[in-house]
Amino acid sequence: MIIIYHNPMWSKSRKSVEILNNQKIKFKIIEYVKQGITENELVDISKKLNLRFKDFIRKKDQNARDLNLENDTEVLNAIINYPKIMERPIVIYKEKAIIARPAELLYDFLSNL
Repeated sequence: MIIIYHNPMWSKSRKSVEILNNQKIKFKIIEYVKQGITENELVDISKKLNLRFKDFIRKKDQNARDLNLENDTEVLNAIINYPKIMERPIVIYKEKAIIARPAELLYDFLSNL
């Protein structure tokens, strides 16, 4: 099953959910800002994206800039404590993941499943 780390406040995230619905794909939504996100989840996401933690935070986010993050441990803890700094949406299927920005990237991702 596809998992989407979703923040309904953001249009890119809503557009990704719309694409998944239009493609009639079953998926699970994780509202990571509301539910929180764990270290294990972040490690798993990092592996599936093939990115370091610092590579999937919103660098333009004021909170991320204010935190002055210097190493992986600091970035990991910052995402856990301030989940809004994580790029979104992140869509996962088995061992693959994508940051769906723009949401239209999902079409290629879904065609390769």
